Amino acid sequence: MASKLGLIIKREYLAKVRNRSFIVMTILSPLLLVGMTVLIAYLAKVNDNEARVITVLDDSAFFYQTLKPSKNISYVHFEDLTLEQAKDSTTALEYYGLLYIPNGETVEKVANESYLFTKENPNTAVTQELEGVFQKQLRQDRLQKLGVTSDQFSSVEEPFEINLSTFSGEKSMKGINEIKAIIGGGFGYAIMMFIIIYGGFVMRSVIEEKTSRIIEVIISSVKPFQLMLGKIIGNSLAGITQFSIWIVSASALLLVAVMIFGIDLSALSADGQVQAGPMTGVSQFGAMDGKMMMYAKEVYDIPWGLLIVSFFIYFVLGYLIYSSIYAAIGAAVDNETDTQQFIFPIILPLMLAIYVGFFSVFSNPHGPIAVGFSLFPLTSPIVMLMRLPGGIGEGGVPLWQFLLSVFLLIITFFGIVSLAAKIYRTGILMYGKKPTYKELIKWLRY
Repeated sequence: MASKLGLIIKREYLAKVRNRSFIVMTILSPLLLVGMTVLIAYLAKVNDNEARVITVLDDSAFFYQTLKPSKNISYVHFEDLTLEQAKDSTTALEYYGLLYIPNGETVEKVANESYLFTKENPNTAVTQELEGVFQKQLRQDRLQKLGVTSDQFSSVEEPFEINLSTFSGEKSMKGINEIKAIIGGGFGYAIMMFIIIYGGFVMRSVIEEKTSRIIEVIISSVKPFQLMLGKIIGNSLAGITQFSIWIVSASALLLVAVMIFGIDLSALSADGQVQAGPMTGVSQFGAMDGKMMMYAKEVYDIPWGLLIVSFFIYFVLGYLIYSSIYAAIGAAVDNETDTQQFIFPIILPLMLAIYVGFFSVFSNPHGPIAVGFSLFPLTSPIVMLMRLPGGIGEGGVPLWQFLLSVFLLIITFFGIVSLAAKIYRTGILMYGKKPTYKELIKWLRY
């Protein structure tokens, strides 16, 4: 049995890797992936560097000192012009908009009568920044009427961040759970895409051999179960080969692209402005660098070895489970069109794992929803990987949950394979009949 299974695996593997489309996609995919990454990074950089020019006609004496250029907006001040002249000049110069601040006795009155004129609906970031300027000036004016000085107001406006620490005394950072969930989600998403793509390959391979009647010759010398298992393993090995080539070549190409174009993919964007206040510009940038170093340390401290090993464990078990279902569907139908009624129930748990997993792990990685989905075999390959960047043990995934998740996957694999084998054995030689769910259940009883 082992020798026949080995021959089937070898046949499926070589048939896949020698396929022209397989070779073309193995070469093109890393190029397209790196090209898209570089393009997105470049477009984001260009978009971030865009500064909208807004002209200002300020007839009051309240806002001149507060309108300072920023990353998103630069200002051109008009003087001795009427509102209509200012509008015409702004349009002629093709500037983004005109901020009109009328004369008035109080800040409240002036702010309520101010307008931003634009050619079309303004950008949300622009309106929020301008509203922030007005809001700050209004707040300061209201507090001054209550006897608060400008220096006192500055101290009131100083931002506050609560200190975070673990019980062991190690300083923690905001957003780390989200970063870890995104990293784990990336691994989970890779598994989902692999299952959908290569599970489909298994299904199409079965359909092709069934419709060409080659299957009748093959099963005369091997058992249907051996053939199904050989197809699953052979296609999975071909997929792992392609996946490994993609990772190595894409990493090398990305490194070359970053070096050639000078794109810093890991840099965090920040305003070039130094805000006024008790903290100096040097100390602000020093604090920013310190935070970035702490975030970098948190990412570095992620148990990457555990994450990579777990990725392959969940990848193999998850793929074997789903590809068994794909193989059974391929044996039950005569053409790919008939598979549509069965595909959605297969990919539904995967989609549910991605979306529900992100929402639950982001908010509470140890909550009942996250734990439940990380133990349920059809969703655990994705959701558990979202939780594992926190490690196993204290502060991370309890060891018993990890072991139970793997155990349930193994048990589910044997159960799914045995059920799929029954459908495969019956359906592989049936032609000209569209199967229904009722029919499939009947085959399971044979």
